[in-house]
Amino acid sequence: MNIIYYISNITIPIILVIILMHGYIKNVDLFDAFISGAYDGLKTTASILPSLIGLITAVGIFRSSGAMDFLCKIVSPISRLTGFPSALVPMSITKMFSSSAATGMLLDIFKTYGPDSFYGISASIIMSSTETIFYTLSVYSSAAGISKSRYTVLCAIIANVSGIAASYILTCIFFANN
Repeated sequence: MNIIYYISNITIPIILVIILMHGYIKNVDLFDAFISGAYDGLKTTASILPSLIGLITAVGIFRSSGAMDFLCKIVSPISRLTGFPSALVPMSITKMFSSSAATGMLLDIFKTYGPDSFYGISASIIMSSTETIFYTLSVYSSAAGISKSRYTVLCAIIANVSGIAASYILTCIFFANN
């Protein structure tokens, strides 16, 4: 385990040295390239900020209005029918909107059931197998100037549900005995 710790500590410095050496070999003005990249990053941030503020506001309204609880009640018969744990439903739904809110729910699952429990392992795999659909679409669509997403949201939701189902099935197969 010490080797993984050592590798993780030296990875970023090695990447930085490689970038600097490559720039030096290619005779690139590294400071100007850095300033140009930082400027482009700020422009991108400024262009996605309205979408980001709107999304954060929408997530807050969604949760505080009771819509999250209503959606969980709608999904609960499917959850009971498939055997999917009801404790994981709110986190799975929230992950589509906000990764940080879903991470908070993941930590609550860890506190309640433990990180090495069936629920903890399943929730961890779900978190890594799903995407914050609405955040990602709003940010990237805004940055790319896409106004008509057509079937993108539907396909992304189907992909997320598939990721959630696959995560649960894999947890059942590999960790059911824990």
